[in-house]
Amino acid sequence: MNNIANDNPLASFRLDDRLIVVTGSSEGIGRVFAESFARAGAFVVLASRRQDKLEAVRQSIAASGGRAEVVATDVSRLADIRALAQTVRRLVEREARHLVLVNNAGLRFTKPALEVVEQDWDTLFDVHVKGAFFCAQQIAPLMIARRYGKIINLSSTWSVATDAGKSAYCAAKAAISHLTAALSTEWAPLGVRVNALAPSTTVTGSVQTMIATNPERSERLLSRVKLGRFAQPSDLVGSAVFLASGASDFITGQTLFVDGGFTT
Repeated sequence: MNNIANDNPLASFRLDDRLIVVTGSSEGIGRVFAESFARAGAFVVLASRRQDKLEAVRQSIAASGGRAEVVATDVSRLADIRALAQTVRRLVEREARHLVLVNNAGLRFTKPALEVVEQDWDTLFDVHVKGAFFCAQQIAPLMIARRYGKIINLSSTWSVATDAGKSAYCAAKAAISHLTAALSTEWAPLGVRVNALAPSTTVTGSVQTMIATNPERSERLLSRVKLGRFAQPSDLVGSAVFLASGASDFITGQTLFVDGGFTT
């Protein structure tokens, strides 16, 4: 898809020809991704439940010279996902860019298995797994029609690692990584690459609360990170840009761990 001259090896990492949909982009990792994609040249579609927070992100992107559109979306609701896909269809036709979907929407969850209730389980799987699957299902046809597209799912080190209180969350993230592989098998012949990004504990607002309120658990998790610190959202940006760009065109079905050595 990309014929990059040998004298410009970094050109394939640019996102000027990309329209990137980022779910869960109102805060945390999703916001950092959206703002970084915009700085690398992408037109960004901001999708999350909070219209006001999304508008703040859009304004931040605009202030840096980027372009973005806001679509309030609850990824646990299929009607919202379909509405998002309709907006994306219109934008792709107008912008004539390659389409990328980043399924970032999610929520942190830690609770002993014996205390997990049905609503906990349903919420986790509705947001993480159902949301990722149906966003992919509704938006992938726009990629397939053009024989090119990228889907990046947010997995986690908990897709392969375990810890007390993480059973339900581990199950959801393991589902994301396996879904990534399964969709890649189905859609690679149609030009759609599907990969996952799996960070370890990343310092967002909710993690800062965990560090402050549960220092014992924080220290135990930190002891498993070979590089000796928790990730910052900025630590994930390079990998996200790589997976969204033409530089990763021959990669599909993979879960890329950005974890400071947590899983080794």
